[in-house]
Amino acid sequence: MSPARHTLLALGVLPLLACAGSKPALRPFYSDGCSLFVDGTPTDPRLWCECCYVHDLAYWAGGTEAERLAADEALRDCVRAKTDDTRLASAMFEAVRLGGAPVFPNWYRWGYGWPYGRGYGRLSEAEMTQVSARRAEYERASPGGYCARN
Repeated sequence: MSPARHTLLALGVLPLLACAGSKPALRPFYSDGCSLFVDGTPTDPRLWCECCYVHDLAYWAGGTEAERLAADEALRDCVRAKTDDTRLASAMFEAVRLGGAPVFPNWYRWGYGWPYGRGYGRLSEAEMTQVSARRAEYERASPGGYCARN
């Protein structure tokens, strides 16, 4: 094989090999509070915002189906504790159970920090490292998180 042809082959194959071994990158964390819902009452507009912020952290990182259920139950329990309103907490729980599955290509799906299509699955050590690093970046840039600045 000629050196020029060998170089062209290497230039075509090397990028493919580099991509094959690369891991999907986690996007920076962001939160919009209670996506498509209010963050509190008219008299206390941030009453349960922190519940949604913690829920967003879990949804952004993703993980197993059991971890999603635990995040949704924690949201329900947090809203109930903040409001003493079982119906509101249950309605929010049902909404995230219906609309937050990883199959939906929306910005608030389970695992929204990863490229679409990851679905459910335990995070690897490398992915957990990315989660920790990105979360630390967000916390440095936004002390107190979404609810503190809005």
